[in-house]
Amino acid sequence: MNICTSEHLQEMLTFIATWRGDGFLQDRLDFKLPGVWDQDYYNKAPHLLVLLRFYAVGKRSRKPKVSPSDSKKIESIPMSAGAIELAEMGIFLTANKTTKLPDMGLARKWIIFAELSMAPLSLNDARASWLVNMAALELCTTPNFLNAKAEDSAVCSYLLLLCMLMHREKDVHELRTKGILQGGAGLKNKTTLDFFTSLQSLRRGRCYANVMVKIQIYRNKRPWIKVYAFLYNNWKYIVAVASAFGGFIGIITALMRLKGAR
Repeated sequence: MNICTSEHLQEMLTFIATWRGDGFLQDRLDFKLPGVWDQDYYNKAPHLLVLLRFYAVGKRSRKPKVSPSDSKKIESIPMSAGAIELAEMGIFLTANKTTKLPDMGLARKWIIFAELSMAPLSLNDARASWLVNMAALELCTTPNFLNAKAEDSAVCSYLLLLCMLMHREKDVHELRTKGILQGGAGLKNKTTLDFFTSLQSLRRGRCYANVMVKIQIYRNKRPWIKVYAFLYNNWKYIVAVASAFGGFIGIITALMRLKGAR
């Protein structure tokens, strides 16, 4: 058992605040102490990584009850939904203001569209190492993600969702444009893509599965997606053609007026 004296507690709180504020996910300095110090969890934590993961993820949900049919449904969810593909479907990508990894989800936007939000990440070698080690910890300590609490697989869900969003370097650029990938001093697009591609074999956590189920429901209920995708990919040409047509009509109108004035 860890004996937590007041001096030791203050040192640990300061360390966690520094670790979180010194940019666990983003490049920023926001030395915020944990809201509530969980002494019981601290006593049970076998090493520092477990404790840091606890304050990066949080502790909120109850253990869900997943039926065999639900498990099969989740396992059969298609993996293909890159950042650009989502944009073509009318799903907007947004970086939320929280640093909690489970805070990811799909919500309605402007009645017919949707918005996928998640914690932003400024990826570098140190953060990549932290996240991979925390994901490995989840894989070792949680045998069945779908029958566990959402936060028990939050890091794997977060990494797998980012992995799902990145199929090409264009997707990485799209994520940077939307603010989900931040920081100019991080890894290059190709290196970032390679890193997340190497994580494709991670098990699907509940947070990830919930997002993918909602994306699939959105896709099935929007028959106009192909039309929107065409407009999304060709809007510059459509505007150019419309402008040219408008100019042509203006010229014809002017000529007709001149002819009528004679």
